[in-house]
Amino acid sequence: MADLVIAGAGPHALSLCCQLLQKRPAWRRRLRILDPSGHWLNRWQRQMRQFEIPWLRSPSPHHPHPNPNALRSYAYGCHRSGELEGPYGQPHTGLFNTFCMQVAEEFGLADAVEPLAVEAVVLGRSSRDRLELTFSDGSQQEARHLVVATGPTAPVLPCWLNGLADGGYPSPALQHSQNLDLEACGDLKGQDILIVGGGLTSAHLSLGAIRRGARVTLLIRRNLRIKPFDADPGWLGPKYLKAFQRETCMRQRLQAIQGARDGGSVTPPLIHALTQEQNSGRLELLEHAQVQAANWLHGRWIVQLQGGGAELSADRLWLATGHHGGVSHHPLAAQLQHQRPMELVDDWPVLNVDLSWPQTPVHLMGALASLQLGPAARNLFGAREAAQRICRTLIKA
Repeated sequence: MADLVIAGAGPHALSLCCQLLQKRPAWRRRLRILDPSGHWLNRWQRQMRQFEIPWLRSPSPHHPHPNPNALRSYAYGCHRSGELEGPYGQPHTGLFNTFCMQVAEEFGLADAVEPLAVEAVVLGRSSRDRLELTFSDGSQQEARHLVVATGPTAPVLPCWLNGLADGGYPSPALQHSQNLDLEACGDLKGQDILIVGGGLTSAHLSLGAIRRGARVTLLIRRNLRIKPFDADPGWLGPKYLKAFQRETCMRQRLQAIQGARDGGSVTPPLIHALTQEQNSGRLELLEHAQVQAANWLHGRWIVQLQGGGAELSADRLWLATGHHGGVSHHPLAAQLQHQRPMELVDDWPVLNVDLSWPQTPVHLMGALASLQLGPAARNLFGAREAAQRICRTLIKA
């Protein structure tokens, strides 16, 4: 039996492990960390590499180590302070990756990730009963606590895709960002690429395609939003969070979260880069535009926009439309809801203060904890806040 099983090995899981082991080093022998890759931050590293993202959006104090100053100290100690960008010290992806590997080493976790996934969870009758977990290799184990620290995997697909006939076009011609790898695209010289989306991912994909010789049309359903962070920095401290925590109506909390994040946005440096490509003629930016229909004809996409207007033609369609959140799109959360139904607000769970699913020893991290943590729940700031809340409960238990 395991005292604690952690599903996932991303920044949130690493934050939790470091917080816990800093306070109770003996827990190192009492936990299992599971991720299909068998490595820390595998999915995170893959996304940074696939989209060729040079540096993070989060400022330097936000990272998995319990000490907020640890990343900056590491950068200066390794003579890599030049890899901290701007006044907020956003770390380059390479610096952040090596720092996290050093953190895992510091806490004795470098080889702690097992190449497994939690496929199923069976709850006991009460929060004190043990869980029965089934893993991806078919094995089973009882556990006292489970922390779910896996991110969203269900892509948001536009409704106009339903009008496309199955097949008829090569798979590279239509791809969601979840399956895109810029390096694997090779030479795109002379190709026209239509990218749908208005966030960071669409901007990075646009610049990556242009670097490979493509002409890009970026289609955004509203105006392009410019923000240095996902949400106002006031959400990273008491300025806004005090009022958020006092709010007892979960629907009001959800509205505050939606208003704070307000969909996709692009950072000022990326806006500068996109503007340069617009001026060069390699990028066309269409705001307040949405696809109505797309057809694959004679080896190209013919795209009609809502409201009429000129047709667009492209060799490839790339969708940077994000991923679904909520309980129904998360396999383990959906299992919990089936066994121990709870109140949902537009599919978002109303967790306990310690981020546990009511009447269970299962805790959730990431976006699924938003109604407790606020708009930054899915970010590195939210990872630290979630880790602190969960650790308090685990230590007491």
